[in-house]
Amino acid sequence: MVEIILSVKNLNVELDNEDIIDNLSFNLNRGEVLTILGPNGAGKTVLLKSLLGALPYKGEIKWQEGIKIGYVPQRLPFIKDIPLNVLEFFKLKNATDKEIEEMLKLFKFNESFLNKKIGELSSGQFQRVLIAWSLAKHPDVLLFDEPTTGVDVGGEETIYSLLSELKKKRKLTIILVTHDLSVVHSFSDYVICLNKTPLCQGTPKKILTSANLQKLYKEEVKFYQHIH
Repeated sequence: MVEIILSVKNLNVELDNEDIIDNLSFNLNRGEVLTILGPNGAGKTVLLKSLLGALPYKGEIKWQEGIKIGYVPQRLPFIKDIPLNVLEFFKLKNATDKEIEEMLKLFKFNESFLNKKIGELSSGQFQRVLIAWSLAKHPDVLLFDEPTTGVDVGGEETIYSLLSELKKKRKLTIILVTHDLSVVHSFSDYVICLNKTPLCQGTPKKILTSANLQKLYKEEVKFYQHIH
């Protein structure tokens, strides 16, 4: 049975007298992966922040009552300067020892990794820590702003495999901003093509056509479909 956990109607966001999102409507069902595609400056990050209630907007954003939301931002460059180790970083979220242990196993970090300073981590390691941090309190919905930024290709595969597993096991619902079209094809249930206004939306099979992608990115886009 379909369970709508987010309903967005006629969403409009204006920042500094500029229309960033214009008249966007969609529903999100529990257990689905919704992917937001679009060029740089298209309003993708603004959409995520609006859904989190961090930006003013007009229209309606209605989450199911009691929904727990996790968020992985695109970058947190300033955090590298904070003198915390990984364990202390998790404790900022009031994560229990059991939750931290669970995240270590999930991401295949060894116990000594907890003593590493945040500033000593590679970009890929830090991104994985951020994702683990966002999952620690068992959210129902995870918002990802390009979750594999700075992660090598092997690491990307691992992160998407892990998310796929979590989606099945926990019926995790995911809203994903990414530029990786092959991942969109294999991982998403629903796609919104956004360039300030919604240009197209629907299933990947229906939406990921050369014509739509050319309209979205204003250039010819080629992608290779992952085979599972």
